[in-house]
Amino acid sequence: MIHRVAAIVPAAGRSSRMDSPKPLLDAGGRTFLARILTTLSSGGADPSLVVVRDEDGPVASEARIHGGEVVVNPDPSPGPVSSLQAGIRALPEGISAILFSPVDHPLYSSATVEALIRGFRETGAPLVVPAFDGWRGHPVLFHSRLFPELLEDQLPEGARTVVRRYLDTRLQLPVNDPGILADIDTPEDYRKHFS
Repeated sequence: MIHRVAAIVPAAGRSSRMDSPKPLLDAGGRTFLARILTTLSSGGADPSLVVVRDEDGPVASEARIHGGEVVVNPDPSPGPVSSLQAGIRALPEGISAILFSPVDHPLYSSATVEALIRGFRETGAPLVVPAFDGWRGHPVLFHSRLFPELLEDQLPEGARTVVRRYLDTRLQLPVNDPGILADIDTPEDYRKHFS
């Protein structure tokens, strides 16, 4: 049996620290969102759900152009975990795991996606995380048996609350991919990676 792995990309935030919608920022000739969706697809994730605030807005349009399936989160104020939860609720049947891919981490490689999916299929680990030089990054893979925990009302640290519960049983995969650590939240972060 081939375990089907989907991806969820939360893209419903206001990008208040960036002063511009992060999903639509330029990442070397493509938007952050286009780059992420292409990387996920070429790495083997299917489908990729992009969680947006407005199903008719420019982020939703960009998602559809690049093969993403749009899911609406009308109230993303609780943070990215609310978009993750909206994505989980919208998953088709038969999904064995998800890759959680924040839209402000656009620089990881398709080889990393392939490695995470392969590691999950080989081990069935509840949590698979990439690591570069010992530092954990994104995307993070969650087994479907963790979905009920990710849907809990009280997750004070968002998805990290669930990650912490499974650190002792995680599969941590070393990858030669510094992009897993590139968290681009502010104009200063952006200039550091795209100057």
